Amino acid sequence: NRFRSFKYALRGIRTLLVTQMNARIHLVALILVIAAGILVNLSTGEWALIALAVGMVLSAEAMNSALEFLADHTAPEWHDSVGKAKNLAAASVLLAAAGALAVGLFVFVPHL
Repeated sequence: NRFRSFKYALRGIRTLLVTQMNARIHLVALILVIAAGILVNLSTGEWALIALAVGMVLSAEAMNSALEFLADHTAPEWHDSVGKAKNLAAASVLLAAAGALAVGLFVFVPHL
């Protein structure tokens, strides 16, 4: 059962990356951040902050995508409340990305 739950989670990550352009953009940003972190020799604490920020953004993107898939399936026609829910989910990604940007600035600017 534990193995199966990991298998489903990995399927979810695959679905996220295959179907969501923004998730792929976040992945490219992650690769660039890792390269920059190696280049400036981030400390363990700095890597931990980066990891938390990345996890926050990717988790928000996954939840946003899950809500959109579910909303599109259950309410294919436009509903104001569904639109609001989708907007709020998208806002969570934007807020997470803004927080990650702030973390990135606090971590990387002193190294420059």
